[in-house]
Amino acid sequence: MNDLVVQTDGLTKRYGERLAVDSVSMTVRRGEVYGFLGPNGAGKTTTLRMMLGLIRPSAGTVSVLGRPAGRPDVITRVGALVEGPGFFPYLSGRDNLRTMARYRNLGDHAVDAALARVDLTDRAGDRFKAYSLGMKQRLGVASALLGDPELIVLDEPTNGLDPAGMADMRALVVSLARGGQTVLLSSHLLTEVQEICDRVGVINGGRLLREARVDELRGEATLRVRAAPEEAAIAVAMRVAGENSVRRTPLGLELDLSADAAPALVRDLVAAGVDVHEVSPTERSLEEVFFEMTAEAPTTKEKVA
Repeated sequence: MNDLVVQTDGLTKRYGERLAVDSVSMTVRRGEVYGFLGPNGAGKTTTLRMMLGLIRPSAGTVSVLGRPAGRPDVITRVGALVEGPGFFPYLSGRDNLRTMARYRNLGDHAVDAALARVDLTDRAGDRFKAYSLGMKQRLGVASALLGDPELIVLDEPTNGLDPAGMADMRALVVSLARGGQTVLLSSHLLTEVQEICDRVGVINGGRLLREARVDELRGEATLRVRAAPEEAAIAVAMRVAGENSVRRTPLGLELDLSADAAPALVRDLVAAGVDVHEVSPTERSLEEVFFEMTAEAPTTKEKVA
């Protein structure tokens, strides 16, 4: 079985002179949660629309589940929520989903299952126009889950949700992947992505800057040390970690060592007569890495999403 659920090669979208997506080549693997990250206007939604066959690329190719994007036999195996849900305001949540289910030859059992997954069963009989923003978003996610699709594309699925609803949505996404489904998640909430995504792609100015596992992007953990006298601490730290693995920072010394090395380091510092005030492991957050990457990549005014 092909491990790649989504594969793009040189995917490009141009609107006249304006370049929205610039030669994006990315892969989404079966059973993973893939985070698609980028600032507003970076080209995320345009890329997702090409993956779903909603718009045609100007150049390049996109394959979904081993077939060209937008083919009828592909569409039935994909569920998506892109740029917010759109439903009939005068119909109830359940009737809106029933309408969508009929187009996919699905029965009421699929509707009830999707409503239960997003915790909307109790409010399914209410009209859509009476829903809060968070409830509308959950109904949109429910529509993407109809029929248990192999690939689920979610564009900002936690938009409008309260903290409890966001936690429930994160748990749902993780459970989908554990059940064998593949989730492509576009989000600006980097803490959320860091918690639940296996791999991420970072896009800015229409170009894919990096595609990697979350832990690869964040890099290795380091140890922060505050000790006095500092010169003596530096000498010990260089002996333990190596001369090129110790850096002075405003917060103390930073060593390229894992947390497992902390006990031995403290023993050596104390044996050398150094007073140890703090030894703590530190890791760069995905947010820090993201802002570094997007700040380094200039965008041009003619590029839009």
